[in-house]
Amino acid sequence: MSGRTQLMWDEAVTGYDFGRDHPMDPVRLALTRSLVGALGLDRDVDVVAAKAAGESTLRLVHREDYIDAVRAASADPGAADQSYGLGTIDDPAFAGMHEVSALIAGQSVGAAEAVWRGDAPHAVNFAGGLHHAMPGAASGFCVYNDAALAIARLLELGAERVAYIDVDVHHGDGVQAAFWEDPRVLTISLHEHPSTLFPQTGWPAETGAPEAEGSAVNVALPAGTGDAGWLRAFHAVVPELIADFRPQVLVTQHGADTHFEDPLAHLAVSLDAQRAVQMACHELAHEHADGRWVALGGGGYAVIEVVPRSWSHLVGIAAERPVEPTTMIPEGWRQEVYARTRQPGPRRMTDGRWPVSWAAWDDGYDPADRLDQAILASRRAVFPLRGLLP
Repeated sequence: MSGRTQLMWDEAVTGYDFGRDHPMDPVRLALTRSLVGALGLDRDVDVVAAKAAGESTLRLVHREDYIDAVRAASADPGAADQSYGLGTIDDPAFAGMHEVSALIAGQSVGAAEAVWRGDAPHAVNFAGGLHHAMPGAASGFCVYNDAALAIARLLELGAERVAYIDVDVHHGDGVQAAFWEDPRVLTISLHEHPSTLFPQTGWPAETGAPEAEGSAVNVALPAGTGDAGWLRAFHAVVPELIADFRPQVLVTQHGADTHFEDPLAHLAVSLDAQRAVQMACHELAHEHADGRWVALGGGGYAVIEVVPRSWSHLVGIAAERPVEPTTMIPEGWRQEVYARTRQPGPRRMTDGRWPVSWAAWDDGYDPADRLDQAILASRRAVFPLRGLLP
């Protein structure tokens, strides 16, 4: 393994813009990149702009007729074909949509290539993690599924086992769908329960196709789950499965929308717990995947208060220079926030909850507790399929 961690970044990704009143405000990307610089983290990474994903790469996951529909909507947004999920409230069509979506996908594919070939130990694309896009449809603010494309590229390059961990508040349905029949890919998603949140999938019983049973794992968390419960669920399910699967590469999706300030969901997780899971993913990569780690962004709609801090922590961890939670945020960045948004920016890289703690699953569980019921449902659904005790 040679080189430094790569931060995939091209300013043009901020053109992924569904319009003024859409929750997916691209200012979150610009402010994250700016905060990474303000904290000096870009001195510890190689900032790389990969080329956009081409037709043959997109077709590793997406159908040709869907790609054609995206191109057509990109050229003429008013004529978008809604049967492909384009031109909807969630995924409004906009000029240049194909080009910028392919550019974001290209950053994740480039990250995967760099890590697999040993050019970088880790690579981060916080503009990526668009995990809802399906092979033949846009969905949930996602046009091309860069996470699935990165995994597909790893398989194409010869990877035999790729693990995907998704801690976005929404189920990683598009990635699960892309590899539902492929035992080479283990997808693990922790998310708010589908009975209370889009996309209404991600039940524990979704465990993969018959030829890939146990390759899909879903932990459906009760609305209101906070730091201790979220971390308990992660550590009760993820490390044991990763150790058993022995991935050659770990791909992780770090949607920041689990946060208690996020306007679109109902978990109550702090920035400090998000940082703890980022650190845990980094450790899992080193323990079980020879350090090969591709880290992606995802959802996150508290675009000033939460997203830039969460993903700057992710960059710092990937760069082997984690930002201490007590770190004060540079005043110059806060001034930029106000200039761009007329809102004040956060002052510290913590929500004041560090260090976070949780009760280990091995110490026992409460069968009457809703969170423990959720954990147990996932373990019982999947662990026996993999030869593990539930």
